[in-house]
Amino acid sequence: MAGQKSKKPKWVIEKERSRRASAAETVWLFGLHAVRDALMNPMRDRLRLVLTKNAADRLAEAVAGSGLTPEIVDARSFGDHVPIDAESVHQGAALEVRPIDWGRLEDICATGGRAPVVVLLDRVTDPHNVGAVLRSAEVFGARAVIAPHRHSAPETGALAKTASGALERQPYLRVGNLADAMETLKAMGYVLLGLDGAAETPIAQTLAGLGGRPVGLVLGAEGPGLRDKTRETCDALVKIPFQGAFGSLNVSNAAAVALYAAAMRPAA
Repeated sequence: MAGQKSKKPKWVIEKERSRRASAAETVWLFGLHAVRDALMNPMRDRLRLVLTKNAADRLAEAVAGSGLTPEIVDARSFGDHVPIDAESVHQGAALEVRPIDWGRLEDICATGGRAPVVVLLDRVTDPHNVGAVLRSAEVFGARAVIAPHRHSAPETGALAKTASGALERQPYLRVGNLADAMETLKAMGYVLLGLDGAAETPIAQTLAGLGGRPVGLVLGAEGPGLRDKTRETCDALVKIPFQGAFGSLNVSNAAAVALYAAAMRPAA
């Protein structure tokens, strides 16, 4: 009928709903180190800062530069002011923030420069593992750590603490579909190497033949490993050789070893 508004496609509605939910999502960061790094990060959207007097004194410089006015509370009633659990080591410092918007995958992972490397995590949900991967990714100069938005670890206080500041500096991109992101990277020239303990070829051997080509290191969750679709989308499966009878590494340790191997490969 004339004048009747056309309905938006379902995928458009879902995308808009997801964008609104992400904009409304907030995260509480705890601890002097994590809070200081977030206060000093211009990319952070900071909402609320709660400190004890002692923490305020120790973070005075970072607080002054952030433009936030902290709420000073008594250490004995700290948990009454912020949603803290028994496992959080808050050190009298808590900061409510929004997750960082790092931008488009194509921009963050653009090729150029010395042998670009990215890390892709398939259903790695433990925030401590993801935090440790982010820390290693920063140390070895990875362009990004990429994970599916569902079935991955979101930004949390525990992740930030394990990342030891890397969450503020190392792009952590959570994408709608990991396989689609992998195809995008392949179209950009990346060679995707899936880590699999049952693979025949050592990672260093495969990397040696790639020279300075961009590389994506794909790691799965402990136990189930890579999903079939993820495995099929990889260009090759590689392994980290082991000497003893036990050949399985924690996913964050495996990521660190693979990143080191990628950083040390011959340039040509």
